[in-house]
Amino acid sequence: MASEVLITITEDEKERFRQLSKEKYELDRQSDLAYAKFEGREEVQNYVLELIEQGLSREEIKKKLEENKK
Repeated sequence: MASEVLITITEDEKERFRQLSKEKYELDRQSDLAYAKFEGREEVQNYVLELIEQGLSREEIKKKLEENKK
């Protein structure tokens, strides 16, 4: 009887750890995506600043950004 209870607890713990591992993976993935999005925005901002420093007009900058999307 006692060994059956221990086996059940062990199986429950295994399932709990599997679930925690799955949740951690999802949270890590979401964090990685958020960081990549942040990095992408920072790159675009730097690119726009470079274009401004080059003396491009607002319309020229818009055109360059549209060209880079393709």
